[in-house]
Amino acid sequence: MSLIVTISGLHGTGKSTYAREVAKKFGLRHISAGELFRQIAVERHTSLGDLSREAEKNDELDHLLDERTRSEIRRGGVVIDGLLVGWFARKYNVPKIFLSAPYTIRIGRIASRDTASYAEADRATTLRENIERRRFKRLYDIDIDDLSIYDLVLNTSLLCMKFNVEVVLSFIDGYIKSHGVK
Repeated sequence: MSLIVTISGLHGTGKSTYAREVAKKFGLRHISAGELFRQIAVERHTSLGDLSREAEKNDELDHLLDERTRSEIRRGGVVIDGLLVGWFARKYNVPKIFLSAPYTIRIGRIASRDTASYAEADRATTLRENIERRRFKRLYDIDIDDLSIYDLVLNTSLLCMKFNVEVVLSFIDGYIKSHGVK
C-alpha cells in the first residue's frame, strides 16, 4: 500500500496547513474535507453554520463527503485532513495525527482566515462544532473528543509552526522507515 496520512483536529487547529506541508515533503496528493465542505457552502450560497444545520437534518451531505474521503484513503498516496478522517482510516495501519489548540487560539485563527470578527468566528464555530458532535455521534457513533485512535496528538499552539512541522514530518518519516512504505 502506498503512503496514507490522516490529519484530524477541530476547526482552526491547522489541519490543512500541516497537510499541505506533509504532501509537499512526501510527494502526496492533498485532500481536505473542510475545503470540500466550504466549497459546497459557497456553491449553495450559504454559510458554514447554515450548511451544518442542513447536514444535521439531511444525512446525504455527510454520506457524500464521507464516501469520497473513504475512497481517497483506499486509493492511497494521499494526506487527507478532516475531522473524521482518522476514524475512517482506523482499520488501516497508517499514521493518524490529531492536531489540537486552545479554543481561544483556534477562534483567533478562524477569524483571521475567514476575515470575520472574533465574536462572529466564536459564534459560528461553537454552533458548527456542537452540531457536528451530535451529528457524528448519531450517524457513526463517533465521539470526536475520543483521541484514543490517534498515533500522534500535537498542540499546534505550543511551538512555532516550523518546529511543529518538523515533529510531524519526523513522525511520518519514522513510520515510513519502520514499515517500508513507499
